[in-house]
Amino acid sequence: MVDRNTRVTTTSGTVEGMTGDGVTRWRSVPYARPPVGRLRLRAPRPPIPWRGVRYCHDFAFCAPQRRRYTVLGVNKYQPMSEDCLTVNVVAPATPTDEPLPVLFFIHGGGYMLGSSATPIYDGAALARRGCVYVSANYRLGALGCLDLSSLATPDHPIESNLFLRDLVFALEWVRDNIASFGGDPDRVTIFGESAGAHAVATLLAVPAARGLFAGAISESPASGMVVAPEAAPRFAAQFAENLGVDPRNAAAGLMQIEPYRFVKALDQLLARLVEEPAGSFAIGPIADGDYLPRDPFQAIARGEAHPVPVIVGNNAEEARLFTRWLKMMPTTERTIERLLGAADPAARERITAAYPDYPHPDACMQLSADMFFGSAAWQIAEAHSKHAPTYMYRYDYAPRALNWTGLGATHGMELLAVFDLYRTRWGSLLTLAADQRSALRVSNNIQSRWRRFSRTGMPGEGWPTYDQDRAVMVFDNHSRIEHDPYPGRRQAWEGFTLVQ
Repeated sequence: MVDRNTRVTTTSGTVEGMTGDGVTRWRSVPYARPPVGRLRLRAPRPPIPWRGVRYCHDFAFCAPQRRRYTVLGVNKYQPMSEDCLTVNVVAPATPTDEPLPVLFFIHGGGYMLGSSATPIYDGAALARRGCVYVSANYRLGALGCLDLSSLATPDHPIESNLFLRDLVFALEWVRDNIASFGGDPDRVTIFGESAGAHAVATLLAVPAARGLFAGAISESPASGMVVAPEAAPRFAAQFAENLGVDPRNAAAGLMQIEPYRFVKALDQLLARLVEEPAGSFAIGPIADGDYLPRDPFQAIARGEAHPVPVIVGNNAEEARLFTRWLKMMPTTERTIERLLGAADPAARERITAAYPDYPHPDACMQLSADMFFGSAAWQIAEAHSKHAPTYMYRYDYAPRALNWTGLGATHGMELLAVFDLYRTRWGSLLTLAADQRSALRVSNNIQSRWRRFSRTGMPGEGWPTYDQDRAVMVFDNHSRIEHDPYPGRRQAWEGFTLVQ
């Protein structure tokens, strides 16, 4: 039986969700027209209105990517399609008298994989604590994050920064519709992890996003993920060559290619760049002088970013994940020196000196983590704190099971606390009886602070802003404030630009 509160009328039509476990979920609600046919590689358009009720009980499609990354369960994979521009909404089952703050989540995945349907991103625990939770799909890989605009023709226009345009469009959908779900459009906090955190930081510098969110949380943003404008045409030409399209009319050829071939051709391009570094990451935002006028990190430093409160941080052992899965980061002396070799010799000396045991494997792991994640978090905190309230954290907590595996508080582990995974059956297997209490304590702490931040723009008592004292909240078995924990490492990366 469907409760009447599960039906909500949006600007495009009525959607029906489902209620259970104290929340109501609406899944795969369209926020834009499917970007297919002549709309491929174009900016998003409003969805076509529908009559009657659209049943939003189940997840629909995720963006095209390698199938292995679409796992939803045992032998269960999410279907893929370009028709993926949807949001999911989770709200408390019992309506409240006052509109609730909104937490808008952007998933990670290196701008080439991931889905808002990934089970860890359910968001019910956050909603039960008193918010409306929204998660969004956006175009990934070559169909959304590879700049192909240099191939455009008058007959086949191609826009830049498609995934950013998608996310802004989704935020506009939230502005126009979230009140109907019980949310407050004036208290929207965007938050994301990894590439999602980088997207959050980038949205701070997108003029079209002004006024669409009141706060931002960036969990482990990465350095070096902004595409160099001078390199983008070369990447586009190489990609078109991989597809085998006619270089004289590549744009027309791109309209005829099946989505799975876009995935394969991008894999070829990225594999080639690993062997032949090109001085820039190939996928991600590009400072096109228009939609994204300037490199977002530069915009933040210049005070041109939206002056909203920000939480930014990273995990204690970011790099360890990448020794097991997604082996894309340099974690050995040989691979690290390959990247540092492009740096000024004085900079290289300064950086390696900040890690006294380098090139010991543990020092290599920490240097790599700081190169890709710590430096980005420090840079954002140092720059944004001069213009708006900024709070920095470091996530140190790991149950013994994760320490035994050698992962520790690695990349993405804070998500287990943010999304309350330690209270689930799978999460409890990580804690055993000995760590259950500490895991729940950390989860309660970080969730309550994220929720408080979404309501007030401040993450609660005992967490000062990142100002002259450089206060850092350390989430651990016993959380605490540390002031400028690693000044030597922080200072070593000042002015460093990651060239890949």
